[in-house]
Amino acid sequence: MAQEYRENLRLALDTLLSHKLRSFLTMLGVVMGVGVLMLVAALLTGFNQSVVETITSFGADTASVSRFSQGPRFGGPRPKEERLRKPLTFEDGEALSACCASIKAVTIWITQWEKMHQLRYQGNEVDAIDLRGTLPNYPMVYANAAMREGRFFTEAENIHRDDVAVLGRDAASALFGPLPAIGKDVQIDGSTLEVIGVLERPNGNFGFDDEDRRVLIPYQTFRKIYPAAYENAFRLEGRNGQLDTAVDDAREVLRRRRKVPYGKPDNFLIQTAQQQVAQFHAIVGMVAVAMVVLSSIGLLIGGVGVMNIMLVSVTERTREIGVRKAIGARARDITWQFLAEAMALTGAGGILGILLIEGIVLVVRYATSMKAAVPIWAVLSGLGVSLAIGLVFGVWPAVKAARLDPVDALRYE
Repeated sequence: MAQEYRENLRLALDTLLSHKLRSFLTMLGVVMGVGVLMLVAALLTGFNQSVVETITSFGADTASVSRFSQGPRFGGPRPKEERLRKPLTFEDGEALSACCASIKAVTIWITQWEKMHQLRYQGNEVDAIDLRGTLPNYPMVYANAAMREGRFFTEAENIHRDDVAVLGRDAASALFGPLPAIGKDVQIDGSTLEVIGVLERPNGNFGFDDEDRRVLIPYQTFRKIYPAAYENAFRLEGRNGQLDTAVDDAREVLRRRRKVPYGKPDNFLIQTAQQQVAQFHAIVGMVAVAMVVLSSIGLLIGGVGVMNIMLVSVTERTREIGVRKAIGARARDITWQFLAEAMALTGAGGILGILLIEGIVLVVRYATSMKAAVPIWAVLSGLGVSLAIGLVFGVWPAVKAARLDPVDALRYE
């Protein structure tokens, strides 16, 4: 039996090599279908790894608190109910620390989502910086706030509204290059601040751009520069093993302070890193399903092409089939011969698709910072799907060849 399979495979490969151009054009649909499937798997795998690293880098025992149910929106306005919510206040954040024994620390930060800030030093500029006013305990709560150079600002500097700033690593590199950043004066929207520290770049990224454009200044300094700012948010750290309790306690305190009626939903959002990861996975899952459907259309078209070319091959080789039957070939032998040809054709297309996407992914990894990678399950799935396409769409041509009458086949011109 094994010898028969090897013989059928050899005949299949000989047939493909004898019609190279036709075989290549036929397998293009399979190449594209498998390629899209694997490319989506590679990009989503890399993107998922980066986002999960970024989210968890905030701290495993921490949770974010904001008045909106989602982060900043760029695709349209927020729902009216969210827009009408009153902002969180500095006092709300202080109440969490004072009233919740399960909370180890709370850091408060303030920003202006609607304003695009620009950082300057002499002739160098960094646009769209992530400017926040925060408290000196920011590095205690955020695990991704390790210092690369210098120091973080102190409580005294916050109270006295000192004009000091801590820059993200890439923001500092863009302004100063290899020169030390500590002690330099930078301008933000016309205000001059002294750089006292540079942060390490956090783990993870959100795609092709992982630049750390954070600029952190004392909370009270931010209020001095931007007196109209009101968008406060918090990040709380639960005591060991008490994050869920800390979240529940924080929710109770905020509902009471914001006078949320019993039975009504929260008019704020408390979200842990695990919840953010789960939410992201749900979005990725929907994207993956959509891309699988699109790639399936390409595979279907490729399969129809394979069936068509195999039917043409049966017609062209009618006399050959008649000769094989005349010298003792069984219907099963003819069936497996043409099935092997169809599967070899689509299998070769699958291999080409795998090699093509592996090359593209390597280029993406070297040309960008995205951690794209083709998972082994995607390689095996792509190869398996390509062989299955040949098996399914090769059945009818193979059965048609096996049913040919040997006498009629030998007379075929």
